[in-house]
Amino acid sequence: MLESSRCGGTALRNLSDDKGTILVVDDEASIRRILQTRLEMIGYSVVTASDGEEALSAFRLSTPDLIVLDVMMPKLDGYGVCKQLRSYSDVPIIMLTALGDVADRITGLELGADDYMAKPFSPKELESRIRSLLRRRNDRTTTTAISNLGVMVVDNLKIDTNKRQVYKAGERLPLTGVEYSLLELLMRYPGKSFTRGEILQQVWGYNAEQHADTRVVDVHISRLRLKLEDDPENPEYILTQRGSGYLFQGISKLKHQS
Repeated sequence: MLESSRCGGTALRNLSDDKGTILVVDDEASIRRILQTRLEMIGYSVVTASDGEEALSAFRLSTPDLIVLDVMMPKLDGYGVCKQLRSYSDVPIIMLTALGDVADRITGLELGADDYMAKPFSPKELESRIRSLLRRRNDRTTTTAISNLGVMVVDNLKIDTNKRQVYKAGERLPLTGVEYSLLELLMRYPGKSFTRGEILQQVWGYNAEQHADTRVVDVHISRLRLKLEDDPENPEYILTQRGSGYLFQGISKLKHQS
């Protein structure tokens, strides 16, 4: 199968079975070809880019539904691409990293990526994670999430479950799709502690057999606290339950509005 055209970032499309468009960004041609072939075979349209600058151009031209983004690339690395995209888009991003240091691996999550995989990786596992993230993203356009609760309010924090928007003191917060889903899950069950594994299943859509790094949850909780809490180091809303997981407190304060 031919690789996507570089010119204009357009890709060969299988219009008869199109599940969405994936932008694959990697400076290794072999990885681009393998992922393009596999993803197109199962019904995705694929756009490819070989460096960070090309990735940003391809994104503007193709408006993909999800991005698979390598970290180590010429011109502009994956961290830089992720940071720029998050300034104006909440498109799901899965980062690929060959870096051995765990701190380096989760840097992309701190910049706003939804998930990461370490190289070498299983293409089958990557496909599974793509399906999970796209399913979560598509859910918000076909349903109003778990149930219709309208607006939930705690102090100056408001979450509109119909529009999937969150406000603090009247100002809309720039949450990614995963951050929103994580907050909604915790707020729907105030006082209930969720383990990291349960959160991965509920928010990321992973099954128990998928061995995802639970630090993905920790980083997203940290990002949520930075956006929600007045003092993220001493959170009032999203609490850590030692030995268990995370919970949303404020049971007595939670109100529902139609």
